[in-house]
Amino acid sequence: MTAKGAYIAVDWGTTNRRAWLMAGDGAVLASESDGRGVLAIDPAAYDAEVAGLRSRLGDHPILAAGMIGSTRGWRDIPYVDAPADLAALARGSVDVAPGVTILPGVALRTNGRADVMRGEEVQALGATAAGLAPADALFCQPGTHCKWIAMADGALADFATAMTGELFALVKAHGILAGMLDGPVADGPAFHDGLARGMRARDLTVALFEVRAAVLLGMRPAAEAASLASGILIGADVGAQAELSGRDVHLLASGALADLYAAAIVAAGGRVAALDSHAAFRAGIHAIRELLP
Repeated sequence: MTAKGAYIAVDWGTTNRRAWLMAGDGAVLASESDGRGVLAIDPAAYDAEVAGLRSRLGDHPILAAGMIGSTRGWRDIPYVDAPADLAALARGSVDVAPGVTILPGVALRTNGRADVMRGEEVQALGATAAGLAPADALFCQPGTHCKWIAMADGALADFATAMTGELFALVKAHGILAGMLDGPVADGPAFHDGLARGMRARDLTVALFEVRAAVLLGMRPAAEAASLASGILIGADVGAQAELSGRDVHLLASGALADLYAAAIVAAGGRVAALDSHAAFRAGIHAIRELLP
């Protein structure tokens, strides 16, 4: 017998959107991915977007997480505070339209620190709930804004957001390094030199200017500038994490950027455990659905 769809799970981000038709037992029956993130959608067009999803995946309830629940999305869903578990996300969910539920993000407001996330928490909690990572795992989620998430007893206890990817894009496009960083970034000697410089840097802005000076003085070929700068920024990001030596870091990403972070984590003495971020998201959102009324 062919399984019947029970609901549509959506990871609705800033730029991208991924949707899965889920069976009642959490199996994936169909999926789609596109560039219809929240920045591509007019605020008045969400009803039409939902109708489109249902026309393609079936007339089912929709459970969505990510930037769809932000000030830039359909509705600003209040954050739940860390420490947070799957039950807290279920309690904080909001029905925004008939058959459409949006999950909250998580906020950190402790020891004078402030941080927020939307969507990444579902991946981390899902990976832990599904046994893909232990209850006290450390997660790294590279991206424009890299998330570092510390779990404790299966709950999301602490996290930090690093603007690493965004900083690289900004210095590549604007300022004194513009035009120098257009080459490819590769996991090679220049990148690892950058990692070593970034990991010990308390003078990150100085380290970045050294990229320009090294090219101008003939100490580095221009073709290495992008790898060197990327290594400095990723090295500073990874190097800011305490006690990585000998520790497992669960990497929720794939592709070229994930490979660069994996190299940096190993260089810092950590061990990389690569996970399927989409599988983790599906595990998390299905576990949350089981907790909803």
